[in-house]
Parts: sequence; structure tokens; C-alpha cells
Amino acid sequence: MSAEGPGAPYLPAAREALAQFPVTPRKLATAAVSENVSFRVTTASGDAYVLRLHRPGYNTLEELESERRWRDALAAIGLRVQTALAACDGRHFVPVSTTAAGEPGGRYASMVSWLPGEILDDGRLDGADRLERQRLFRDLGALAAQLHNQAAGWRAPVGFTRPALDRDGLLGEQPRWGRFWENGGLGVDDRTLVLKARDCLRVMLDDYGAHRDNFSLIHADLHPGNVLVDADDKLGLIDFDDAAYGWHGYDLASALIEAHADDDFPALREALLTGYREVRPLAPRDEAMLPVFLLLRGLALLGWVHERPEHGEEEFFVGIRGMVVQGCARLVSEF
Repeated sequence: MSAEGPGAPYLPAAREALAQFPVTPRKLATAAVSENVSFRVTTASGDAYVLRLHRPGYNTLEELESERRWRDALAAIGLRVQTALAACDGRHFVPVSTTAAGEPGGRYASMVSWLPGEILDDGRLDGADRLERQRLFRDLGALAAQLHNQAAGWRAPVGFTRPALDRDGLLGEQPRWGRFWENGGLGVDDRTLVLKARDCLRVMLDDYGAHRDNFSLIHADLHPGNVLVDADDKLGLIDFDDAAYGWHGYDLASALIEAHADDDFPALREALLTGYREVRPLAPRDEAMLPVFLLLRGLALLGWVHERPEHGEEEFFVGIRGMVVQGCARLVSEF
């Protein structure tokens, strides 16, 4: 049993983890290497799971456990999400050594079910015609609304804890996704503009407020790369690693922002909102805030790539930086 490619340095940790779960692995393949290192595990009985080695220092064990408990609650109402497999001793997260990969501190490992389907941004959206793209975004809007309905009405269990993407989590001195104003692609004038816009956004969020109708647990990274569509065209969600308490509009902006420069963006935006309204009310004030949350999501992405400069000049992030600078300029001029 081996795993080639970028996951290979983590293979000893994966084997150490697998020994603690009630599976007989037949095949191990690298699924993704990003903040988390993920392997697809196929068992002798033909079942498939994802073995995740969680990035160190991002979520505490309590936060990881809380993510799992929310996913379980979402699965209980019929949402297509990954469900956890407990280790032989009942734990869901087991510590493993990652010294072979050059990480002396180790990581927590967990196993979840493999969610079948095609990832939306792995060619599905690019290969679809306009009507199909709109249908997919309408379904995505409905899925986001189901998620928010559950979260807004859910009573979290004792000990539940997740980070907050509130005003400070998005715009404080240490934003959850990084100090976006220090992004290396911003010139001096652009950085000054972004900081002025940050002050404006703080005021706008304070005025908008946070209450059950617009603020709850959110996925917080609801882009098409975390959305799967199965053979019956039913959508599912993966990667709740960034799940947080935040504004519902931030989830909608996360779903839309990758299409911000596409010719059919207005139609996709309307399709997303239409799907959302079919499941959950969306007040005119909430809809009017969507451009604000698109800008906030853009700033968060600049913070993310600031801490990963190797991605800084990729076409997508260059485009996001241009969108953010233009949006900040417009906001400051109109504020």
C-alpha cells in the first residue's frame, strides 16, 4: 500500500493513523495536499473513506470536534456531507507523527466517508452551457439556504466552539485569513486605499448587525471547489475546515466570487439568489449587502494568498486583487 505524488512524505503518518481505525485498507491514494493532507482510502470490502491529516495550529481539538458534530447534524436533516468514522478507541481525531514530512509537531488525523460526485470547478461549470450553469447556481443557492436554516435553528451542544468571522475575524488586526492589506501585490497607494475601505466596511457591518436572520454557523468556504454534484444532480458539500460563525451573505459571496469576471455573472448571481429565496427568506437589505460581502471575501482571499506568496501571481489571484482595488475605490468614493 503506497501513495505516490505530493502526499508521499506523509505516508508514514497515514499508515500510523489507519492502524487506529476499524478498516482494512487495500489502496491508499493522495486526494489533496493543501492546508490539510488528504488520502482516499479504499478498503478490502470496497468502501471508500477520506483520511485527513489536519493542518497544525489552525483549529484546536475542540474546534475539530465541533466541526464534526455540526456535520453530523447536517447529515441528520438530509444534507449530503461527509460523516465521521470513529477510531477503534472511540475517538474521532488521533494524533500522529509527521516527522518524516519535516513537521516535528505532528498532526491530528481523522477519517470521513468518501462523498461521491464531480467537483463543480473540475470542468463541470466550464463545460456547461449558460442554462446549466444557472441551474447549478440555483441549486447551490438552495443548498446554502438549507445550511443556514439548520444553523439558525440549531442549538449547539455544550462545549461546541468554532471561530468567528465577525467584524474582527474579517477586518481586525489579525483577520482569520490573514492581514490582507500586507499583500505583496498591493502598491503603496492601493494599500492606503484598502485600509480606508476597511474602516468603511467596519462601520457598514456594525450598522448591518448580526442576528439569527443573517448570522449563524456558515460553511465559510462555499466555493465550487467544495461542492460536489452526484449522478442524480444532487449537490453535496465537503471541507468544513473553515466553518465559523459568520454572516450568511459571506457564504453567498464565497459561492459567487470565482465567477466575478465571467460574462454571465449577473445571471449566475440571480440564479443563486433565486435558489436561496425558494428555501429561506432573503430580505432586500440582505441582498443589498451582497456586493459588500463580495468585497470582504476578496479581501480575505488577499489575506490567504499573502501567507502563501507562491500563489500570488496566479491569474485568479491577480484578478481578485484588481477586483478588490476597484471595489475599495468605489466604496471609499461613495461612503
